Amino acid sequence: MTQTIAPRVRTLVLLLLAAACALLAGAGPASAHAALTGSDPREGAVVDKAPAQVSLTFSESVSVDDDSLRVLDPKGKRVDDGKPSGTGGTTYSVKLHAGLPDGTYTVTYQVVSADSHPVSGAYTFSVGAPSETSVTVSGQGAGGGFVGGLYGVGRYVSYAGFAVLVGGAAFVLACWPRGSGVRVVQRFVVSGWLSLTAATLLLLLLRGSYTGSGKVADVFDLGLLGEVLQTKAGAALVSRLLLLAAAALFIAVLFGAYDRREDEERRDLTFGLAVGGSVVAVGLAATWAMSEHASVGLQATLAMPVDVVHLIAVATWLGGLTALLVALYRGPADTPVPALAVSRFSRVAFGSVIALVVTGTYQSWRQLGSWTAFTDTRYGQLLLVKIGLVAVLVGVAYFSRRWTAQLAEAMPAVARAAAARRAEKGEKGAGKASTKASGSASAKTGTKAGTKASGNASTKTGTKAGTKASGNAKVAEKESGTTKGSGTAKGSGTAKGSGTAKGTGGSQRAAQLARQRAAVDAARQKRQRDADPNRFGLRRSVLAEAGIAVVLLVVTTVLTQTEPGRTEEEAKAAGASSAGSSAPATGAVTLDMPFDTGSQNGKGVVRVELDPARVGVNDLHLYVERPDGTAFDIPEVKVALTQKAKDIGPLPVAPDHITTGHWSASGVQIPMAGDWEVAVTVRTSDIDQVTISKNTQIG
Repeated sequence: MTQTIAPRVRTLVLLLLAAACALLAGAGPASAHAALTGSDPREGAVVDKAPAQVSLTFSESVSVDDDSLRVLDPKGKRVDDGKPSGTGGTTYSVKLHAGLPDGTYTVTYQVVSADSHPVSGAYTFSVGAPSETSVTVSGQGAGGGFVGGLYGVGRYVSYAGFAVLVGGAAFVLACWPRGSGVRVVQRFVVSGWLSLTAATLLLLLLRGSYTGSGKVADVFDLGLLGEVLQTKAGAALVSRLLLLAAAALFIAVLFGAYDRREDEERRDLTFGLAVGGSVVAVGLAATWAMSEHASVGLQATLAMPVDVVHLIAVATWLGGLTALLVALYRGPADTPVPALAVSRFSRVAFGSVIALVVTGTYQSWRQLGSWTAFTDTRYGQLLLVKIGLVAVLVGVAYFSRRWTAQLAEAMPAVARAAAARRAEKGEKGAGKASTKASGSASAKTGTKAGTKASGNASTKTGTKAGTKASGNAKVAEKESGTTKGSGTAKGSGTAKGSGTAKGTGGSQRAAQLARQRAAVDAARQKRQRDADPNRFGLRRSVLAEAGIAVVLLVVTTVLTQTEPGRTEEEAKAAGASSAGSSAPATGAVTLDMPFDTGSQNGKGVVRVELDPARVGVNDLHLYVERPDGTAFDIPEVKVALTQKAKDIGPLPVAPDHITTGHWSASGVQIPMAGDWEVAVTVRTSDIDQVTISKNTQIG
């Protein structure tokens, strides 16, 4: 009886695919991975005098060009010199024209973060008093529009192609060497290579427009393509293409020379293919690790190899699972997937899950930084979804392991039954051959006897009878042959006649019958294979695993395009401190200033409290905290106060260390009221330091 997929399993797979489509639809353009954490003048500020420059501070280093930072007057005319530059750490500035009139000015920025994602935004500040402005900022962020959507599709396809290529090849080499000769498995692995190659070429062409104007026409700008090749992301894509050329050679050997060798000869070649394939797989994974999240931020030198292991584990598990599913459903009936291959893959998948848990835990800590980020940031929420999907996938895999064990136990009995059927067919075939040989011998004997009798009759007839006697003898021979043919002689005569009459069409008919018999045998083998309850249960559980794996791969790709929770929380904290930095003219002032010296443990927040923030004697307290809010000590911290309008300062302040993350200075003299700059120099190692500053009003 033909069995079909259970309705509940089919419904589950459809729901999972629908969820994947929903995630794809809601993913949108890549989120900014570098956030704006500060600006001078700050957003919405009203300053008495036009500043000489505008400075922007980001959560990580960014790439800028002549149009990255622009300042527009109320009429939309550009009033900056068009030469943005870094001023130290993650702060970038652009000088303004002298003598700017009062009014509202618009600052726009479009940069590329260190992890290769575009970042854009805009804000306003006013000189003298706010005014009307004709400047309108486009609602489309960097990386959006048609080009951004196409770039996002290319990212999804590249990750999927990598998983199929690496996982499919690993499944053949480590679990099912005979699968190298199965056509559907060959097509599966080659489709992964083609998908990854096509997606990489597409990403390389789209890169310039994606991080810039977003126009389709710029996709074919060779000058822009040349600029892309000089960036970290462009170099990673070119390296990926070169590695894919090596992967093509690997596939040719795997499905060519490797497939044609016997089992003993394959063992030597297996080792070489495993080493070469591993090198190519690590190189391909490194093209992502060296250009995205892992390449920037905390512990980048450790995060990149961890990310490589994570990517290979994902590809081995999910790609190998899909290869198993294809082989189970589309593989030829005469080459079914053996229970040993499924058992081997079960062990490989278990090792991959262990690697995923270890590397994923480290990555979660690195990208989130706090428990609250799991629920308060989009990255954390997506990570919770991913963890849940992995848990469900492991649960379904448990049932697959049970079906595999039952299939392995049933295989000896199935083999014995198949051998018995072959032996029974052999006995029946021998009986038929014996009967046929006996019939043929009788036919030959009858024919000889008839011929001899006819000859004697013809001899005894007189010469005179001549023609008539001969004719009678021939008639008698015919009759004799016909009469005996009903028993044995006719069988032989009929066979000879048939061979003469049908000589031209016999071979075609035989070939057609052979093809029909082969098709019937294949259909019978497929029915027998599908009727096995253990194999049918394994197919259902693997199909469910594959459906969950599709959604898991989509969530993983969305995560790579989402702003890390640690960065998002830093941006929120910086925004809150910026909004609260305009303290009253009298009373305590609190200034929060994020910093990043670029070294390990070089990120944090400096909080400066000045009380009572009046002319005369003040108390200063300085706190240093990590991004997650915990206090920590640094080798050196210095403070300087400057009033540029009156050309006073900088006035140095040397605070004393009180406790972990806390410095204090009393008797700080501020000579006059006005807008004062509070500059803090933070040193986190012998060579890594940065100076950050904010302005505040002293009454």
